[in-house]
Amino acid sequence: MPRGLFITLEGLDGSGKTTQIKRLAAWMQKRGIVPVLTRQPGGTTTGDHIRELLLDSRTTSIAPMTEMALMFADRAQAIAEVIEPALAAGSLVLCDRFTDSTEAYQGGGRELGSAVVLDLNRLICAGLQPDLTLLLLPSLTSSLERARRRNERSTGKDEGRFEQEKDAFYSRVWNKYRDIAAREPQRIVLIQGDLTVEEVYEQIIEAVALRLSGFKA
Repeated sequence: MPRGLFITLEGLDGSGKTTQIKRLAAWMQKRGIVPVLTRQPGGTTTGDHIRELLLDSRTTSIAPMTEMALMFADRAQAIAEVIEPALAAGSLVLCDRFTDSTEAYQGGGRELGSAVVLDLNRLICAGLQPDLTLLLLPSLTSSLERARRRNERSTGKDEGRFEQEKDAFYSRVWNKYRDIAAREPQRIVLIQGDLTVEEVYEQIIEAVALRLSGFKA
């Protein structure tokens, strides 16, 4: 059986990933492709526990290396339990965040650097990379305003730990995402600027339709 396709969405909190991944999944389903939807951190029972620990604003004093290790523990479980079985079965996996997020947030934001993230990806994740990554990168100001506004009106779980970081942290994350996109232009489609939801969606569909040419779920 032909191997499946692995597509990820990346970007800062407040970049619109959640909205766009839902729209993209619906677009695929109308075309007879039922994607396996997952997210990181989370997507498994173990991963959901890790997500709660990492994102809860009441969690304090996690060392940057510990934070990164937890991200990779979550990822290893997701690969073993969800991603790899789906790809082996020929399915399309649509994932909200993957290793690029760790490189941007821990490598850039926490200033751990890219090398350690890429080394851990090779060691823990067998070097698994998406076939296509859609990187949503509105201006830093717009992303932060949306993320913090969303967190203030949220009535669900407390997942605002990263939103408490200062602007300098997010500036490093934003710039690291730019670096990753420049390094891997064949894999990453950069959708940049303060675009409307519809404009972003149109660019996503254009990129995905091109990549799906010949793919059969």
